[in-house]
Amino acid sequence: MDFESHIIVDPAIRSGKPCIAGTRITVYDILEYLAGGMSQEEILSDFPSLTSKDILSTLAFAASRERKLAVYPAA
Repeated sequence: MDFESHIIVDPAIRSGKPCIAGTRITVYDILEYLAGGMSQEEILSDFPSLTSKDILSTLAFAASRERKLAVYPAA
């Protein structure tokens, strides 16, 4: 998934943390909600400015970061 159009990093918004474009909701916030057991439908209900694509973009962004970390062999 192409997350670049949904995730932005702007030093003026939430101290430069990756956020959903057009909101102040961070990638971390959404990942915490999911990890805490919230369903995608519950998140979308609580945050009407979000879309399903925003949540999928959050997961794609997190997977991309993890993939970059996995490039380095374990010591």
